[in-house]
Amino acid sequence: MGCRDVHAATVLSFLCGIASVAGLFAGTLLPNWRKLRLITFNRNEKNLTVYTGLWVKCARYDGGHDCLMYDATWYSSVDQLDLRVLQFALPLSILIAMGALLLCLIGMCNTAFRSSVPNIKLAKCLVNSAGCHLVAGLLFFLAGTVSLSPSIWVIFYNIHLNRKFEPVFAFDYAVYVTVASAGGLFMTALLLFVWYCACKSLPSPFWQPLYSHPPGMHTYSQPYSARSRLSAIEIDIPVVSHTT
Repeated sequence: MGCRDVHAATVLSFLCGIASVAGLFAGTLLPNWRKLRLITFNRNEKNLTVYTGLWVKCARYDGGHDCLMYDATWYSSVDQLDLRVLQFALPLSILIAMGALLLCLIGMCNTAFRSSVPNIKLAKCLVNSAGCHLVAGLLFFLAGTVSLSPSIWVIFYNIHLNRKFEPVFAFDYAVYVTVASAGGLFMTALLLFVWYCACKSLPSPFWQPLYSHPPGMHTYSQPYSARSRLSAIEIDIPVVSHTT
């Protein structure tokens, strides 16, 4: 595995992370989290389905495409606990995942444009390329957990509503989109963790999450005096004295 170069695993994880974040955006905006189907026994009337999202609510007749009733202020009057939790969890998950994408991009750029010779000035940096990927993997895992847990709760909350009222509630495809996106975040984290564990055995300062001094740095700095450590080059010029 090309640990010192931009590897296919890190590129694939970055693309997978972008697709997962896009799926979370779609799941957040879709008005299809829960649907309430109202069936009428009057042959002259059509059945009505109420689609409930995180921000809006729409009521349509069966076979229709236009909203008979559109509530754009639904986000401020949500009376269902699982949807209220999702209003906070999904945007938070998106922010965490975008931060992980930024770290992953910084790590790949650091790998692609680094010098082949370790830079002593960067030896005191806290995070390098592999450190960025490692932290990004942890953030992807956290974002997947934040988005997956309340999304699965919607499924069980529908069962609770059907038992409490009537079996007219069902979860819609926004749940599938969000669960699949959360799975993509877990897959992204797994790829980064596999890449890091595969490169862990390399004795190179470029893969380590914390920069360590190159192996020869201490051997050259120990014999010098305290003054020589502050200067780039110290040259001792011998002085020859002639005695008469």
